[in-house]
Amino acid sequence: MMQLLEQSPFDPAKEQRIVIIADWLPPDFGAVGQYMLMRAQALAEQGHDVTLVGLSTARGSMIQQLRGKGHLTEIRLSARPVPRGSLVGRMLWTIATNLRLILAAFGPLRAADGILFTGSPPFLIHLLVPLRLLWRGRLVYRITDFHPECLIAARDRPSRALGFLLGLTNFWRRRVDGFEVLGEDQRRRLTQTGIPADRIALVRDGSPVSFAGETQVEPLPVELAGKCVLLYSGNYGVAHEVETVARGYERHHTQGSGRVHLWLSATGAGAEDLAARFAAAGLPFHRSSPVPLERLSGLLRAPAAHLVTLRDAFVGYVMPSKIYACIESGKPVLFVGSAASDVDLLAAPAPAGYWRVPCGDADGFAAALEEMADRCRAGTS
Repeated sequence: MMQLLEQSPFDPAKEQRIVIIADWLPPDFGAVGQYMLMRAQALAEQGHDVTLVGLSTARGSMIQQLRGKGHLTEIRLSARPVPRGSLVGRMLWTIATNLRLILAAFGPLRAADGILFTGSPPFLIHLLVPLRLLWRGRLVYRITDFHPECLIAARDRPSRALGFLLGLTNFWRRRVDGFEVLGEDQRRRLTQTGIPADRIALVRDGSPVSFAGETQVEPLPVELAGKCVLLYSGNYGVAHEVETVARGYERHHTQGSGRVHLWLSATGAGAEDLAARFAAAGLPFHRSSPVPLERLSGLLRAPAAHLVTLRDAFVGYVMPSKIYACIESGKPVLFVGSAASDVDLLAAPAPAGYWRVPCGDADGFAAALEEMADRCRAGTS
């Protein structure tokens, strides 16, 4: 289920005490926090003394427990949601939150033999590396998303401020002890910044849920019952392709058979955009919130196929970790994105089936939906 646990770079004989810093921890929605909680639990079971520091929309707390051969301490800081409406507001939230995380973890950081931090929240590197002399442990950066590259990729025009921030970030990156990347596409991006290959390890996320045994399949919404359903689950943000899906789906329903219905179990700007456009055009679709982790396997077993998208500008900067669970669900995958992404590398050989549509190819997306509908009618999805 969790491929990364078989590739842990931490040795209990050398790095007994480990600190992991992430953002939103379960039950709050956030893929990075879900994976880091599972990572912390597994490391504790292997014999490490692990401190996990993250965020919660509930009251702050500290929980200590014996787990397997080791010990796990969870420190959750109460935090308000990220202000999405303003870049300045997001940056101020990030700075304040990163300072709080470092202060909350300060004691364990000083004592740690190994420190694992992620790209969520972004820019922790600008605090952890300059304070490097305070930490005796090996500093490992698990690059979940590249920042500020994602901010740059989302813009229509260059920014001098972001260009300076990128240069400073690369300066600090070259002083990190080791890196974990989620895919070969991320490895390529990182080596292009001057990081030696021997400091980069590919440690994939894997699926956060198991499909072994009897999985209680999530029922389809009433309006989707009996339909050929394409599911998009999780975050649908600025890194995910919207235009190709919007135009292709509209063509499928106005010029094609209209047999495939989209289910958006999603949050994010992309989900809001699609929902508004489909509603305005009178197209059939269903929108719901993401389900808790304990219901995720049932949700992923419910549709005929899964939709995964990624804009070309974000290839190698973002890895849609949902791809692992989508593949393991045994359902086909429709990917809107580049063949250079590890999504294509992972999903293309999947036995359940796979379609890839380049960004911008609305006709190709509509054609893939027709093929999907044919599979549904034949009973192969």
